[in-house]
Amino acid sequence: MDKAGKITQRKIEVKGIRDGRIRATCLTTGAPRVFLAANILSWQPVPEKRHA
Repeated sequence: MDKAGKITQRKIEVKGIRDGRIRATCLTTGAPRVFLAANILSWQPVPEKRHA
């Protein structure tokens, strides 16, 4: 949920978690982002792709 209370959805790569903040990279834009853990309504891990 963003600052305005709007529900959004993103695919991210988590870089670190500290003090209720999740530092990540948005996989759509490549931009660094910081998310508040309290504003995350749900999450789902994505299986890693294995390269042969």
